[in-house]
Amino acid sequence: MDDMDFPTPDVPVESVAPEELKNRIDEGEDVTILDTRMTSDYDEWRIEGETVESINVPYFEFLEDEIDDDVLAEIPDDREVTVLCAKGGASEYVAGALAERDYDVHHLEEGMNGWASIYERVEVGRYDGAGTLYQYQRPSSGCLAYLLVDGDEAAVIDPLRAFTDRYLEDAEELGVDLTYAIDTHIHADHLSGVRDLDAEGVEGVIPEASVDRGVTYADDVTLADDGDEFAVGDATIETVYTPGHTSGMTSYLIDGELLATGDGLFTESVARPDLEEGDEGAPDAARQLYESLQERVLTLPDETLIGGAHFSDAAEAADDGTYTAPIGQLEEEMDALTMDEDDFVELILSDMPPRPANYEEIIPTNLGQQDVDDEEEAFTLELGPNNCAASQDALTGD
Repeated sequence: MDDMDFPTPDVPVESVAPEELKNRIDEGEDVTILDTRMTSDYDEWRIEGETVESINVPYFEFLEDEIDDDVLAEIPDDREVTVLCAKGGASEYVAGALAERDYDVHHLEEGMNGWASIYERVEVGRYDGAGTLYQYQRPSSGCLAYLLVDGDEAAVIDPLRAFTDRYLEDAEELGVDLTYAIDTHIHADHLSGVRDLDAEGVEGVIPEASVDRGVTYADDVTLADDGDEFAVGDATIETVYTPGHTSGMTSYLIDGELLATGDGLFTESVARPDLEEGDEGAPDAARQLYESLQERVLTLPDETLIGGAHFSDAAEAADDGTYTAPIGQLEEEMDALTMDEDDFVELILSDMPPRPANYEEIIPTNLGQQDVDDEEEAFTLELGPNNCAASQDALTGD
């Protein structure tokens, strides 16, 4: 049974927009969520937060006219409950069944698909280079991207295909031309927006070092080699080759102030090294990552900001609301950055999290080796956690 099969509830059911629910969570309100998806989906990916109480009762428990008392006992009757599902149909039905029993409920519009559509643009307050730098945040998956604006030009780093129109709309709102769409590497957790933006007249840029993985569209975009620079107004984006997460992993130093590290280094962890060559190639990739971090990243001034392409539940936002941190701070907080090479490799290989959902389809799609033409199918491929970092366990000190 899918969302289209559920009957309309007999009583009116109020809904809440995903953005409104997120605002309530951000403001520290107590939120109780009844997640009616299958337990396997719930265990993999759900809405969380310090003030969020999440309860999982699959929707099929509510299909009978007489709902089991044990099921009802799991649902608080002394506060408002937000019911959600995958797309919004099941949650509306379940909310209606509970409303008939005098529960204070509403349901999340478009379910987890709606939650995955949230995409926020936050200014990086500590950026002190030319122009203005923004960080895009997708809370459902922890994906991050960057928009540099100076003069009448702009560039986006690590754009998502699902938000191609958003980048163009933001550029129009800011009164600038989107000049470059730049990828740090071949992503495994989401579909890249570089080619879609290139088709809209934006110059697409990918690392030259990633071409050997089998990129089919290299002749149609600009290839960035180590040391190459891209001008955006008076600001400069410098290419810094930092392999390890993948053989083509490349960072971009934005006007000497923030290093967009892709999946090489995050504010709470370092990259996982197994998504290109699997478990067999992970040790060599981990050693390559260690060298990149020690020789290309940690040699930058301590005040240089680090901005990765993802954040996890373990990450804490800075005072400006972005997931960025100075290199010096990360060295103090993250044990992995001060270890010798052998200890580093042993640590990040010791507890690898599950690989990103659908990565075996996403990678060849981003290489151009296969197509996903249906936008709903493309959107669905990305749902779930990104899992592009090594486990946070033991990476940070007390």
